[in-house]
Amino acid sequence: MKELITIGLPSKGRLKEKSILFFNDRGLKIVQSKKERNYFGAIENKPNVKIIFLHAKEIIQRIGDGTLDIGISGLDLLKESDINLQSKINIQKKLDYGNANLVIAVPDDWVDVQTIADLEEISFDIRSKRNTRLRVATKYPNLTNDFLISKGVTQYKLIPSLGATETYPFIGSSEIITDITSTGKTLADNNLRVLKDGVILSSNACLFIAKKKAAKLQPFLKSLG
Repeated sequence: MKELITIGLPSKGRLKEKSILFFNDRGLKIVQSKKERNYFGAIENKPNVKIIFLHAKEIIQRIGDGTLDIGISGLDLLKESDINLQSKINIQKKLDYGNANLVIAVPDDWVDVQTIADLEEISFDIRSKRNTRLRVATKYPNLTNDFLISKGVTQYKLIPSLGATETYPFIGSSEIITDITSTGKTLADNNLRVLKDGVILSSNACLFIAKKKAAKLQPFLKSLG
């Protein structure tokens, strides 16, 4: 009997639909139980392949710890995870969907702040006037930190975001944010705009594999093209 291959796919939204389509287009028809809350699927005529539908963030974790062999998730989530985890995961293929940018956005009325250099200036203003640091709300602390430090911004403090990050400046929880956006509409709707040099990472969906399983997966990966 062939060795079992476990594949993690996003459990909701457009990423889920597009990922199922990616397999179907390659003659690997994904079948799901009709039960509403069923997290498992299979590939027609491939009894040794098991599909598990998970949150995109968890797919990265599970490939890293070897529970999953293959998965589709966002490049942003891989790059945000810790270096040790990243070292256990290979990017097998970049896919042509799930495109989005992780960006730094400021309130529209900050007319003097157009670039990262302006941000450093205003952060010193805030420090001297209020004796507090510029607060940056984000779900991406690692990528945000690395980016700001690389640009010479020092006087800031990260605020972990648990929900709608774009609301944070308007409820007084932060001055600015970093967030993932595909169209920029949600930012604009919340009176925020992206700094001219404020793209931290251009992300897209990727097919990832567990590095240590690479040899066993080769025959199956050939069918994914």
